[in-house]
Amino acid sequence: MTLVSASPALAQGITANNVMGAAPVAIALGAGAFALIAMALVRRMLRDNRLARSRAAEQIAGLRARVDEYEALLSGGREIIVLWASAGEGPRFLGQASALLPPGRRAEAVLDFASWLGEADADRIARAIENLRVGGRGFELTLKASDGRTVRASGSLLGNGAALRLRPAAIAPQGELAAAPASQATQTATDHATARTVLASLGKPAFLRDGAGRLVFANGAYHDLARALGRKTSESQPAELVDYGLLQRNRAILGDARKPQSTMVTLGEVGDFEVVDFPVNGGSAGYLHARQDSAPRDAGLSHLSAIIDALATPIAIFNPNRELVQFNRAYCVMWDIDPNWLKLGMDERAILDKLRTDGKLPNEPDYQGWRTRHLSAYQLRIPKELEPWHLPDGRTVQVIAAPAGPKGGVIYVFEDITDQLNLKSQHKVVLDVQRSTLNALSEAVAVFGTNGRLTLSNPKLSTVWKLPANLLAETPHIDQIAEAAARALPEDGATIWRDLKRSIIDLNPTRSDRQGRITRADGKLIDYAIVRLPDGQTMMTFLDVTESANYQRVLKERNDALITADRLKDAFVQNVSYELRSPLTNIIGFADLLASGAAGELNDKQHSYTDFIRASSATLGVLIDNILDLATVDAGIAELQPESQDVATLVDKARAGLAATFPDIDGEPSLNLKIIVEPDLPPFIADGTRIVNVLYNLLSNAARFSEPGGEVRLTVSGRTGRIQFVVEDEGAPMSEEMRVALLDRNEALAGPVRQRGAGLGLSIVRAFVNMHGGTIAVERREPRGTRVVVSLPSDAAMAGAAE
Repeated sequence: MTLVSASPALAQGITANNVMGAAPVAIALGAGAFALIAMALVRRMLRDNRLARSRAAEQIAGLRARVDEYEALLSGGREIIVLWASAGEGPRFLGQASALLPPGRRAEAVLDFASWLGEADADRIARAIENLRVGGRGFELTLKASDGRTVRASGSLLGNGAALRLRPAAIAPQGELAAAPASQATQTATDHATARTVLASLGKPAFLRDGAGRLVFANGAYHDLARALGRKTSESQPAELVDYGLLQRNRAILGDARKPQSTMVTLGEVGDFEVVDFPVNGGSAGYLHARQDSAPRDAGLSHLSAIIDALATPIAIFNPNRELVQFNRAYCVMWDIDPNWLKLGMDERAILDKLRTDGKLPNEPDYQGWRTRHLSAYQLRIPKELEPWHLPDGRTVQVIAAPAGPKGGVIYVFEDITDQLNLKSQHKVVLDVQRSTLNALSEAVAVFGTNGRLTLSNPKLSTVWKLPANLLAETPHIDQIAEAAARALPEDGATIWRDLKRSIIDLNPTRSDRQGRITRADGKLIDYAIVRLPDGQTMMTFLDVTESANYQRVLKERNDALITADRLKDAFVQNVSYELRSPLTNIIGFADLLASGAAGELNDKQHSYTDFIRASSATLGVLIDNILDLATVDAGIAELQPESQDVATLVDKARAGLAATFPDIDGEPSLNLKIIVEPDLPPFIADGTRIVNVLYNLLSNAARFSEPGGEVRLTVSGRTGRIQFVVEDEGAPMSEEMRVALLDRNEALAGPVRQRGAGLGLSIVRAFVNMHGGTIAVERREPRGTRVVVSLPSDAAMAGAAE
């Protein structure tokens, strides 16, 4: 259609050329049309959106205004409503605080129940609120304020939250005012608004009249009763069920317009009702109470019905004929009884049989005998606690029976004591554990109360202070304990406990804990601590440390003796070593003189003797040097003198020393030493004297373990940044003692057997290698022999600085 309208040529005939020529124009027109349509739709959507937001804002404003009206209405009433919207939010308060609290107090103070209620009522409503918020159980309570006013409290769930409603009572529930004294029943300070609020929440048919006697309000139960009688009723025009003239005539007979009155009326087939009416400001109010002819109420108990029904404690009342005359909702809840089944006038035996059939009574083999014993409560003259009932579901119920009145009957009060028994059991377990823990302590423990009496102790207290065990079991006063301690410790017992008593009777809240040590005249050392407990009591602990103190003193003395002995040993070793060096020098000099022939020619045997003298002297010189080196290492004063060293020169010096120690015997070499030094070794910076000592001791140790003429090989090689010395022999494998010597000098020197001083030499090797920052490894050769590998850094100066 767009193509045809876009080109007149297309109106005459459509061809391929015409279509191709008109296509751009058609596309442009189509796009423009689409844009116009889209724009119109978007504008319409935007307009609708604005209208929707405007309507939503109006609705929200209306809801907020309505909420404000409701809150204003609730706040204007003579009652206080507390709302807990959710678990995470605090309570909200609506209403006038002056309705319940003294002038000037804020509504939040209503939750401080102890400030305006008696102790018992404050505890009751606190438990009821906890059950409401935790267990979801609503409640209706009648409370007595500290100023004598009666207050009705009701709690109910509110979605995920809860609501508490507190209001001054305009009427007493369920006939309470009918039998109550005038001083308790008269309510002259109520108005119509308060009366409406109270009557609306009443479960019985209730009404409100103005000063002219006209019905101005009726609650839901009243309207239900009117409809059951076939009367037409509405909130604006409640049906008249009771003749107002009859009520006025009865009041004239009563003669006191301030007192509530009770009138019996019959309402058709529904039955007989007791009408209770009483004056309020600007008129009167009343309610209807159905009469139960099959089970007439005892006049002495009728005034308790409202109180019993409001209690959270299960209660049931039976007349002398064992007929049920009163029970409350808590009784039905406890035994899980259907309120529609439980009727007034039922025989208690039938109720017990029903509970027995449902498995809710104790499992007694002789049920008939148990029931007979239970029913003997009708002969009671004073209240009595019956045996607890252990129910099949694990609960334990305490039953209290009391006479119902002068005509007989019984009142049963049931209490679920399962939690109490569990708490007592847990408390007993805690006490047993505490007692066992205290008895197992090595310390003596005594806890004194603020009155100075012993409240807790363990048997160790009697042992430490030699006190009679029977005295501690009588919670004695600290003065009695001091007297007993003075008799047991006549020299200083009284003085010690006189000082301890000051800490017990000191009630200064800023006093600090105290601890110390007591030295008794009998030689005992007692460590004590005095700690103030959070509850004001004082705990004292005593520990006999006599034996441990003696051990500590002996160990200190022994340690001091060892330090002194070690110092004397070092001084002795140094002095002896230096003293030995002078005669040794003389021996070596005279041996060299004799060997030189200056004193005359020596024969072969004499030459052999001088060679032994020179070798032994060289060995002794090396031992003396080793002793001095170890002494300097132990004293911590040994220092390295690192210098650039020629490895070949160091090896030659070690070989020369070894030749002096192992000279040729009868022209035969005693040691077959082979030395291999790799060429192009890296520069070696070390303490030359120490390295020669290391090589000499390793070679001499290998020579001692080798057979005469056995081969000992020294190989020197270079590694990356390290010089490695390998000493190998073909002798007996190195003993475990020798291995330990390379790892722990003390173990080596303490060993039971040492071969020719090898342990001392290897200890020197280990000390000097560690000083250079090197390592030692001992390996077993196959088939026999030992290989010792010493790896040293090429620059010992850098290694020592790093260490």
